Amino acid sequence: MTTRTAEGTFAPHPGGAPLASQVRAQATMEARLMLRNGEQLLLALVIPVMALVGGVAGAERLGIDLDGHRPVDVLTPGVLALAVMSTAFTSIAIATGFERRYGVIKRLGASPLPRHGLLLGKVVALLNVVALQLVLLVVVGLTLGWEPSSLSPAISVGATALAVATGTWAFASLGLFVAGVMRAEATLALANLVYLLMMAGGGVVLPTSSYGQAAVFIQWLPSAALGDAMRAALLDASVDGRAVVILLAWAVLGTLLTARTFSWE
Repeated sequence: MTTRTAEGTFAPHPGGAPLASQVRAQATMEARLMLRNGEQLLLALVIPVMALVGGVAGAERLGIDLDGHRPVDVLTPGVLALAVMSTAFTSIAIATGFERRYGVIKRLGASPLPRHGLLLGKVVALLNVVALQLVLLVVVGLTLGWEPSSLSPAISVGATALAVATGTWAFASLGLFVAGVMRAEATLALANLVYLLMMAGGGVVLPTSSYGQAAVFIQWLPSAALGDAMRAALLDASVDGRAVVILLAWAVLGTLLTARTFSWE
């Protein structure tokens, strides 16, 4: 009497895991590395929380009025946009730049994980970290007295999701482009410099109307577009079509540049 066994029980069955499993494993590892890195946490959580708490306290003490809205109602959407930018651009650019320097990307190139699987894993990990950031900042904003628009909650949620998705795509593609063409040290310096410049004068935290005549130029930056889209969603329960189109244009540009220049080493 013979007994049949399942195929592959005793014989080797070489080959890579399905792409979905590879991407899931890569995304889990990327998310863990982000959350364990002190600098990443500083950019992703500490600075946005400090900007929100300090900005609201300072504006209320000085009696600043922002286009007829309370400071907390204007600053909270702006800081949510800042958090997306900090992780999608600065964190991913720095992390990827040093991965290329230490040969991590090169070693992954010898694994079954394809190039698009690597980039997809980074994007999935990025979305998980962004979701964690937004939950924390929403809680801080509500604690400070933030009251998002109640005109149409469905439109507010949908417009916010659209702004976060397009903003994450735009900044992640630009971050990967920078990390793919520059040395790690140069990427570190440029990513931090761009982050500071965008936070101070890029129209992300404050409305572009706060910058006077410079608003004509600032409104075309991805930071201003993301900030405007978030403020439209959470202040007015509307979709800022112009801002979304600008973000999509930056996203397509960054994706094309990354696809042409990104290398494993």
